[in-house]
This record gives sequence, structure tokens and C-alpha cells, in this order.
Amino acid sequence: MVDHRKDVVMVEVAAERGKQSSSRISEEGAGWACAQTGTFAQLRPDRRGFSWLNLGTLWRSRNEILAGLFGDPSGQVRARWVEAQEARGIDQEFRIKPPVGGDFTFLLLGDTGEGDASQYSVVPGLLKIGEKTSFAVIASDVIYPTGSGNEYGDKFFRPYQGYDAPIYAIPGNHDWYDGLGGFMRVFCDAPQLKPKPDRGLRGVLWRKPETIDEAALAEARKLRGRTSQQAGPPAAQPGPYWVIESDSLLIVGVDTGIRNEIDRAQTEWLRRVSRDPRPKILVTGKPIYTGNEYKPSRLEDGGTIDDIVRDPAHRYVAAIGGDVHNYQRYPVRLDDGRVIQYVVTGGGGAFMHATHIIDRVDVAGVHEDGFRCYPLRGDSLSFYSQLYAKRLRMRWLYLTPSEAACIMSERIRNEPVRTMAGPVRITRRMRWAARLLGAWPWPLRLPVDKVFHRFLSELSDWDTPPFFKQFLHVTVTSDALTLRCFGATGCLAQELEPPLEDEVRIPLTV
Repeated sequence: MVDHRKDVVMVEVAAERGKQSSSRISEEGAGWACAQTGTFAQLRPDRRGFSWLNLGTLWRSRNEILAGLFGDPSGQVRARWVEAQEARGIDQEFRIKPPVGGDFTFLLLGDTGEGDASQYSVVPGLLKIGEKTSFAVIASDVIYPTGSGNEYGDKFFRPYQGYDAPIYAIPGNHDWYDGLGGFMRVFCDAPQLKPKPDRGLRGVLWRKPETIDEAALAEARKLRGRTSQQAGPPAAQPGPYWVIESDSLLIVGVDTGIRNEIDRAQTEWLRRVSRDPRPKILVTGKPIYTGNEYKPSRLEDGGTIDDIVRDPAHRYVAAIGGDVHNYQRYPVRLDDGRVIQYVVTGGGGAFMHATHIIDRVDVAGVHEDGFRCYPLRGDSLSFYSQLYAKRLRMRWLYLTPSEAACIMSERIRNEPVRTMAGPVRITRRMRWAARLLGAWPWPLRLPVDKVFHRFLSELSDWDTPPFFKQFLHVTVTSDALTLRCFGATGCLAQELEPPLEDEVRIPLTV
């Protein structure tokens, strides 16, 4: 076993520095005063990048809509993958046993794989803070737009070639658009499934899995070819869902498919795993709380995944999900006095989902003062105002960070998170701009709010700082779990001193 106590101290020192350089302290910490673009620009394979502003990209992603119209086949396909893995002799309890003891650290990030500037902007800070961590976990959407096994080179192996530890993952809905073929090939070394006919209109329109170029994939694997980076026996990833075991904690990863439903076999496995007496965190492709709303995954045999999480016998202390491309944390106090931290961590690389559309928080007994998000609502509103002011050539839409922060303070009815440099007078023009940008409920809004979130928010993608990306560093000891959210703006200053945007210590002892 490796003694990580010195590494934990190093991260705590970095965290103390990060607190003083975060968006909660200054506009500079948020990346608004970006004097110099970060070194991430040199890591990218080319300048073309990834864009959602392409009808071909949206058409390739059509399986999301088809699953809603004609039913989600993920459960049946997952059963075939699991059956094939069991035939290969994997551990039928889907256990991963990395060589860690009671104290260790790991990284957790979600929705990574666009392969463009926003993904690569996370890498320098991640490598700095993640040095000496035991492993990393990607929660949801490893590869955009369709999870193709032919796109892992520039969207997985290249960006994380400098991370010197194994990476595990759970799939998101986009990974399922390729029938999970790319995901299973890369993370589980599984051969492709034989095609199975799907009759009816869904079968006609459904996007079929791509044939993987094995030679190109083998070449891409060399980028993460060091022994220290391999999840080899006995720590190989057994399937799309799994449990990482340590002396102090279980990390339980579940696969929510395309439509956020967990099949019966996976549910039975989850119930068995959850009966283990050790404390646990859940890692899921879909967050349970997001946007001031409660959205637990459905279980095929009835109920929701949160029924399992809240059961006191199961000892879950946190539930962390991807899919939504920002950071949110809801400390939910249950009737028996326990607190479960419900976290969204989807800022690992994909375009940012706005936070300024989140109402004053009042869900599940969580109030605004206990809620945390990144980017701050004011920064979110300011950036979208800048984006659309340029895109639509409507300069009056633009709100400075200070103006946007004051508007959101008025809207949410709280004090601005960071101190303003000077007084701000809110004008009628500013309020109209905020309404159009979704800060208030309004019939006519630009693509940033809940109505457009599912289908059109991808059109708000951008490739210039600040990016407002984030990742989690997790410290595990015998008696506590510490979650730290570090930001990534794409600016050199935040690469050198990754800003600490949130921190919470969770007791593991009863």
C-alpha cells in the first residue's frame, strides 16, 4: 500500500492557496481578467476542435430523441454486454480492487469528451492537483457526440496522457448512442457485440454502432501506455457499472443509460453492494438533485435509486452525478439527522450549462445559504450576455460581471458572493437583458434556460476563456471524506494556482 499522507498535506496547501484565488474572491479568480491564455492551448491536437454548431453533429445524436419516442433499448443491450463479460470470466459482483489502503486520494470529473479547448483547459490544473492520486473516475459522457470508439484518441488518451494513474468511468447517454461499443472496448477490453436486429421504426432510424478501427485504437492506447496508467488485474473495469473497494469506503458506479432508468439486474446488484457495512458514495450518470429539482433515476422494478441511497443501513454519504455541465452541491438533511451531499460534477470538458437559471434554492430542506454552485450565477449570466451580444450583434445585451452579480443578487434575494469593486446601478436595460437571458421567468428567452436546455443549449458552445470548467479532488481517510471542487478557466493564472471553488468534509464514522 502507498502512504498518501504527505500527498494529502500537499493538496491541503494547494487548497488554501486556491481559496484566495477563486471566483468567490475576485473577478480575476473567475478568469475575467485573463492576461495570458493557459498552456492547454499547446496540448490540443489541432485548432479545428469540436462544435455543436453543425447539423451533422446533432443528427448523429438523434438516438436521445428516438429513445424518448420509441423506448430506450439500453437495458436490453446492457444485459447482453454483462452476459458477454460474465462469459469472459469477470468478477460477477463487478468489484474493482485498486492497491489502496485506508487513506488515499482520487479525482472525479464528468462530461469530458468534446476534444476541444474546453476539455483541454481542464488538463493542466487536473495534472497539478491530481499528482499522486490513486486513480480518476469519469462520471458520464466520456466521448461526445456519440461515444464512438474511433474518437477516443483525441478525446481521452491524448488529454490524459500525463495523468499517471488508472482511469475508470461510467457511461453517459452520449456514450450509449454508439450502443456502448466504444466505451466497452476501451474501458473493459470487450469485443464488439454481434448485431441484433431491431424491428420497427426505431430500428430504421436508430444510429448503428461504428466499426472500430483497431489499429488506430491500439496506436491511441500508447498515449496512456505506462504500467502505472493501466487498470490491469486485479483492478480492471469489469463492466459499465462497478464498485471500487477500499478499507474505508466503497465507490459505487451505476449506468443510467439514455433515459435515466436502471434495469432490474443492475438494481439487484446495487442492492447487494449497498448492504456492505462500509460507508459509500454513489457515482451516477444522472444527478439526483440539479437545478433546484429532484430527479432520481427510476428503477425498473419500481421506486428510485434515492430509495437505496437514503436507506440508513446502506451508509451512503454522497451521491455524485454528471450530465449537467456545471457544479452544484445540495447538503440534504434527512429525518434521522444524517446529511447526504448530493453533487453535480459535469464541468469536466463540455460546454457550460448556465447556473443563473437556477432559482433561489428551496428543495429538500436545502436553502440558498447551504447551496453551492460553480460558475457563480452572476458569472454565468455575464458570460451568456457576452456570448449573445457578440453572436447576435446586440451590444445592449452585455452585462459586466459586476452588473450581472448585482442582478442575480436581486433576483435570488441574497448578498453578492464576492465583494463588488464599486457601486452598481441596475437599469431597465440591464433587467431586460437578464430576462432575455433566462434570469427571470419570461416567455421570450435565448437558448440558456430549461426550455432550451435539452435540445438547443449545445448551440451556446464556445472555445475561448473563461471556460468555467471544474473537477473534484477527493481525499479519503479512515474517518472522513473531503470533497474539493477546483475550477479551470483556461487562463494561465488559474493553471498555476487552480482556484478552490468549494470544499466539504464528510464524516465516515457513525
